[in-house]
Amino acid sequence: MNMKRFIPFLSLFVLFALPVLAQRTAGSVGIGGQLGDPSGLTLKFYNPRVSYDFLAAWDLDEFFFLNAHAVYDRHLGNTPNAHFFYGPGAFVGIHENRKDDDIEAGISGTFGIDFLIERVEIFGQLTPRFSIVPETDGDLGGGIGLRYYF
Repeated sequence: MNMKRFIPFLSLFVLFALPVLAQRTAGSVGIGGQLGDPSGLTLKFYNPRVSYDFLAAWDLDEFFFLNAHAVYDRHLGNTPNAHFFYGPGAFVGIHENRKDDDIEAGISGTFGIDFLIERVEIFGQLTPRFSIVPETDGDLGGGIGLRYYF
C-alpha cells in the first residue's frame, strides 16, 4: 500500500475514533517505558484529580535515578482522550563511576501531552530538574513513552 494514501485514512481514524476509545478510569495503573533523556520504566497511578507518576530511569553515562511527580491533567479541546498534564516532583540519582558526589537529589517538574487509545497511553513530556544536593544545578530532561493501563 502506498503510504501517502494511507496517512490521510489513518489521520481520519485517529480524529474520529479516539474519543470513543478512551478507557482510563480512576484507580487504573499504567505500566510502560520512556525513551529520551533519561530512558526508563514508568508507573502511573491514575486519578482524575491528581495522578502519581514514577520513573526508574538511566542514562548512557551510567546515571540511575528515581523520579516521582504528582500530575494534574486537563483535556485538550473537547476530546476526552487528549490531555495536557503538569505537576511538581522530586528526584534522587546515583552516579556509578564517579569518585565524588555519588548521590544527587532535588526538585523537578513535568509537563507534556498524552493521548489515549483504549488502554494505551502515548505521551511526550519535558522534565526540568533543579539539583540541590550535592550542589545547585539545573537540567532539562524528557522523552516520549507508552503505558498500558490495567
